[in-house]
Amino acid sequence: MRFRTTLWKYPGKGGWTFALVPLRHAPPVTHPWGRTPVHARVDGREYETSVWRDETHGCLLPVPRRVRGDLAAGAEVEVELSPPEDGR
Repeated sequence: MRFRTTLWKYPGKGGWTFALVPLRHAPPVTHPWGRTPVHARVDGREYETSVWRDETHGCLLPVPRRVRGDLAAGAEVEVELSPPEDGR
């Protein structure tokens, strides 16, 4: 699944940066704490991670600095999610 979305920073000191995953594109929960392992591509950069569920903010894809580069909260990115390459 491929979609465009906005980067968002979790509030608070040291908050992580996430790509907001529209519910229609969110993979089903497969692991404890509402997480689902995925192979992600953000603006062409690939990595293995998990989609997280947050009761307040919805479905979140963590996007580490090594992937997002200089992009900050509010930037629009293209995201592609697929099952993890190792089949987790």
